[in-house]
Amino acid sequence: MKSLDRVVKTALEEDLGSGDITSRLTLGPRSDSEGIILARQDGVMAGLPVVEHVFLLLDPKVVVTAMVAEGAEFRTGQIVAELAGPTAAVLAGERVALNLLQRLCGVATLTARFVKAVAGTGATVLDTRKTTPGLRELEKYAVRMGGGVNHRMGLWDGILIKENHIHAAGGVTEAVARVRSGLRPDGIRYLVVVEAADERQVREALDAGVDRILLDNMETDRIRRMVDLVRSRTDPPVQLEASGGINLKNVREIAETGVDFVSIGALTHSVPAVDISLLLK
Repeated sequence: MKSLDRVVKTALEEDLGSGDITSRLTLGPRSDSEGIILARQDGVMAGLPVVEHVFLLLDPKVVVTAMVAEGAEFRTGQIVAELAGPTAAVLAGERVALNLLQRLCGVATLTARFVKAVAGTGATVLDTRKTTPGLRELEKYAVRMGGGVNHRMGLWDGILIKENHIHAAGGVTEAVARVRSGLRPDGIRYLVVVEAADERQVREALDAGVDRILLDNMETDRIRRMVDLVRSRTDPPVQLEASGGINLKNVREIAETGVDFVSIGALTHSVPAVDISLLLK
């Protein structure tokens, strides 16, 4: 992950400042310790390589041994990693390591619950750009560990014509036309996705020949009607994505309408952290 070094260095600088006063005053000059990272909740693992990088930057003599594979489930009371090395470095990195691990496990765990909820429907669970500033690459990694699929990483690697683009361009047809005219025929092949809020915009998007239509904040019955409309108009069918207001209570019903994707901002913007502790032996 390209951003890993930057994220960890920033987090360590934020937490350590000029140094760990408490450890400097309480620890002997040659103190070494062994410890465990203990799960206090069930979850799905994501982030142990991040933990390793935290301690690598602090002191390469700290050895972190993963006891759970990335993407694997763990249970309450399970030791997910062991570590050994200079006590000062272990304690200096404890909070940063846990903050990042708990956050990423939370993302992976919630993603896995959504993936399980839509199993057998044919729908793919996608994330969004509603990520914690600075942590996007790590959080999207955690989505993959939970079995989800990343949407675009940012504004630079995908075309999504949203409500404000449509408004500024003067309509779906004009927005798509501008995109098509601006793309070089010998350039990168971008998927052209259009957000549609109603049937009129869905029909416009179909007429414009887009690759995917994002059905935004539609009720389940309306989504089902849009699926029937699109399937009757195109062969091969245009991809359909449902987004907005999707939660664990309604995601399966939405997935069963026949959409290809469900995109869920909650995977990263409001996920609870998994309770995990670091304890010295």
